[in-house]
Amino acid sequence: MSGKEGETASDATVERILVGLSKVSLALKSQSWQEAGQLGLSPTQIQILSLLQTSGSEGMRLSEVAAGLAVTAATASDAVRVLEEKGLVQKTRSPRDRRAIAITLTPPGETVARETACWPDVLLQAVGELSEFEQTIFLQGLIKIVRNLQEAGKIPIAQMCLSCQFFHPHRYPDSERPHHCDFVDAPFGDRNLNLECRDRIPAPAESANSNS
Repeated sequence: MSGKEGETASDATVERILVGLSKVSLALKSQSWQEAGQLGLSPTQIQILSLLQTSGSEGMRLSEVAAGLAVTAATASDAVRVLEEKGLVQKTRSPRDRRAIAITLTPPGETVARETACWPDVLLQAVGELSEFEQTIFLQGLIKIVRNLQEAGKIPIAQMCLSCQFFHPHRYPDSERPHHCDFVDAPFGDRNLNLECRDRIPAPAESANSNS
């Protein structure tokens, strides 16, 4: 198979990876719309429920919700209003700042958030077809992609190990569990690197930049 004129093997591989990612994205969007329609919610509203579920009991301000989904404040406000009308979220005084309003899940909202947090069976099966080694390499690649997109300001900051003050990479070289987490005071391997951890505390910029 011949490539485009002037295209290197690396360029061709990158293009094929992007095509593959777009197909996975299409499957996720299709599932999201189908699931949202069944619940009488929009995909954005379901994303807000998921975001609030990972935020803990303190909830989030409207500006944090908007930033977390990379949408405008107006879009976030409209979605939250509908969720509040449906009894899935509520507004209370923020425990961090009594002058601010925090958005939290109601018990019915918690239930819907849990139900919609499950990945489609077809995607779980597809990823499950990868060997443990392939899954580890794939996760490492995804983490690098997410981190680059964050640094470029294209997506919200993820609660990932690589930018956490508890994370100490490669503390135990030549080990199957080379990294250390101070929060649980235990070593762990690449397969356990987290992209979303509610216990994460942002590391200083110089420390986060050196974690790879």
